[in-house]
Amino acid sequence: MPKPLVWVDGKPLLEHVILSAHRAGVNVFVIVVGDRAELVRRHFATKNCSRLTLRWVENPEYEKENGVSALQARNLLREPFLLLMGDHLFEPATVKSLLEQPLPEGGVILAVDRKLDRIFDLEDATKVRLQGDLVTDIGKEIAPCDAVDTGMFLCSHGLFEALQTSLKDGNCSLSDGMRHLACHRRLRAFDIGNALWQDVDTPQALAYAETLFHRFLSSQQGPDSTQSELA
Repeated sequence: MPKPLVWVDGKPLLEHVILSAHRAGVNVFVIVVGDRAELVRRHFATKNCSRLTLRWVENPEYEKENGVSALQARNLLREPFLLLMGDHLFEPATVKSLLEQPLPEGGVILAVDRKLDRIFDLEDATKVRLQGDLVTDIGKEIAPCDAVDTGMFLCSHGLFEALQTSLKDGNCSLSDGMRHLACHRRLRAFDIGNALWQDVDTPQALAYAETLFHRFLSSQQGPDSTQSELA
């Protein structure tokens, strides 16, 4: 099964991502798919998406780093735009607050979590070093660090310029692009405070996410909720 279709608390991961962003006011989604893309598209073809616009982009080089996937969408996005991971759960209020931040010209704002003592599997998390609200470095091996990357970004097209510059042998990660932006003081941090989020990378993280989000996700269900939009 493609990872975006792994179920968490009654819905596939990607469906949670779309619904949470929709509740924050997002109606148009550009979704980059790769491995077993037809299964992901087929799932959403069976859903009521009448209030949403879903645009699909296939990345034929999906075995490469995630920066290559992001570059596939560059011609379909107007700035500012959100960049979200297909396997990260989050609260709609966090995305709504991120969308309200003033975006620096040519820059990116990264939502970060400073609650290092509460991070599940901190060793595997993408870490961030800060100077005020400026990100000065980002990566999994940073020590010490001030926060972790939550996988939620408010972006200008400067993101794509940074990724293009960071390509080596046709490959780059999002963190490579973010480091380029950080070196030019164009990567800022937005602290999510006490908001919930979780990267679902392993069976253990999946179990933790279901426990963490069960009460919150259950409270969003109901006939008057946009959580039923993809029924």
